[in-house]
Amino acid sequence: MLQLHNLHKRFGGVKAVDDCSFNVEKGTITALIGPNGSGKTTVFNLVCGVLQPDSGKIVFFGKQISKLKPETISNLGISRLFQQARLFGNLTVRENLLLAFDNEDTKFWKNFFGMNPITKKKEEKVSEVLKTIGMEKFENKQAKELSYGQKRLVELAKAMINPHKLLMLDEPVAGVNPKLRKEIAELLLKLKKQGETVFLIEHDMNFTLGIADNVVVMDEGKVIAEGTPPQIKKNPKVLEAYLGE
Repeated sequence: MLQLHNLHKRFGGVKAVDDCSFNVEKGTITALIGPNGSGKTTVFNLVCGVLQPDSGKIVFFGKQISKLKPETISNLGISRLFQQARLFGNLTVRENLLLAFDNEDTKFWKNFFGMNPITKKKEEKVSEVLKTIGMEKFENKQAKELSYGQKRLVELAKAMINPHKLLMLDEPVAGVNPKLRKEIAELLLKLKKQGETVFLIEHDMNFTLGIADNVVVMDEGKVIAEGTPPQIKKNPKVLEAYLGE
């Protein structure tokens, strides 16, 4: 589905991404992990078009997307959950989710100003996703009134509603309580069972190794290991990168 080939990205004298190559297979959960500053978020930004690689290529369903704009990449079917909440505080949960249907800039603003019709199909999809994430009781609550964990769930719902083939999640459980962390893990496994493909960054190793099919480990811009969770747990390069042993 998604192939990264020999990606390089430099910021001044720092090699943020150094000859990075790996694949994300359809219908799996692939986790990208590594110590702080290892290059994970830069890779995410390269895939989404926020940054462009100095060299190398990114291929999505056979199409090279390395030099495309973020909105073009989004419209090809890549939906991303960002690290920071991006909800409109004065809008209700339902209103925030209705804005997620159209990701092209012009359509978004038409939605925002009520110029795009709210169809029965959209309403039903929002209700379905709210039920999936267990937030149906909060649909008429303003986003600013939600807890941090609830906001993360709504952000995840936005990414799910945005038309996509690949769901990219940047630290989906950062800062959320253990109960909600478990619920998000169960939700992602449920989505995979329904045919979703998930590509995520997460620092919580227990969470990540508990749900991932494949784990890619980065350190100092390079991929130092790749494999199943049991293989990664035993990999000496990974232990050295995290523990300095």
